[in-house]
Amino acid sequence: MGASSQPGFLPQDVERALLVGRVWRRTGDREGPCVVIVRAGEVFDITASAPTTADLFERENIVHFVSTVDGESLGPVDSLLALNQPGPEVPIVQLLAPCDLQPIKACGVTFAVSLVERVIEEQAGGDPAKAKEVRESIAFTIGSDLSKIKPGSEAAMKLKAELGRRGAWSQYMEVGIGPDAEVFSKSQPMSAVGFGADVGLLPSSSWNNPEPEIVLAVNSRGEVVGATLGNDVNLRDIEGRSALLLGKCKDNNGSCAIGPFVRLLDNSFGIDAVRAASVSLRVEGPDDGFLLEGVSHMREISRDPLDLVAQTWGRHHQYPDGFMLFLGTMFSPIMDRDTAGGGFTHHLGDRVTISTPQLGALINTVQLSTDIAPWKFGVRALYQNLRARGVF
Repeated sequence: MGASSQPGFLPQDVERALLVGRVWRRTGDREGPCVVIVRAGEVFDITASAPTTADLFERENIVHFVSTVDGESLGPVDSLLALNQPGPEVPIVQLLAPCDLQPIKACGVTFAVSLVERVIEEQAGGDPAKAKEVRESIAFTIGSDLSKIKPGSEAAMKLKAELGRRGAWSQYMEVGIGPDAEVFSKSQPMSAVGFGADVGLLPSSSWNNPEPEIVLAVNSRGEVVGATLGNDVNLRDIEGRSALLLGKCKDNNGSCAIGPFVRLLDNSFGIDAVRAASVSLRVEGPDDGFLLEGVSHMREISRDPLDLVAQTWGRHHQYPDGFMLFLGTMFSPIMDRDTAGGGFTHHLGDRVTISTPQLGALINTVQLSTDIAPWKFGVRALYQNLRARGVF
């Protein structure tokens, strides 16, 4: 089976792309996470040379290293992705999130559309039934295209003052058009799930949605080494009750999905390709024939990706193991699903596909955080496993 037989899962130019990922391999009486690369559509295990992706991303000339390093072939990458599609069977080689020791950070309200939706959640108090009325009121009050406002600019400060005068100011407006971006801790090192895995919702949430985003891989020097796709699973009702519940909304079992691979920045894919990317979302219901599709465009982001990196990393905050950075989403689905005016919320079993031609597709199935496989393999387990396998 050639590398082009699953074009939806892989970058359109996979033959040129340098991809980095992680898999769980079972070989003989030993098993554990392995670092893999994809060159010309073939997967190679390079754990012997790079025991973690955090180590790999620290290399001074990572593109040359990945282009030339020897590794054990695991076969065509499209075969690996086909085996890892959502289903009850656990494959012998299981795809993991393409990050390990890195903290996972996320940026909020970096698009005008999502900014307005956060304000709506807040003013509706997390009640989806009130969202439509609040949305109409907010649109009337703001009366401005926020996507044209540069955060921190003189025009933004004037808008901030005017909204305050009208009683329409919000903490979400502060981070949306003010000088400082919202950057929060999305998830812990080793906790993200990968391609084909279940993502989790808190049982107490009844208003929630996927958040399709591009995720940057950044090393300890603050250098962006690559990009991938992510689902920053969102619980709208809980965060809408109070922004102080952000941690409860965002960091749960299976609430962070990243993958399928990190595409390294090189001559064929640079930061400008990230800036120009369009990210598609597709949600397929398991029991109601529901289909939701949408596209968001990175060109509409209000803060440049490198500015978001600079607001995360610098003299004020270092990341010795590097970090993964969600850039934010403009996609807050409002399409009615269950009741008129009730907006969108997930059903268990929803199949969520996040894709862009340059990075491929991330596919996950929605379940409850309390029902999916618990997170048991952390940083200590990783190092114990690597030692037991003689990696170092």
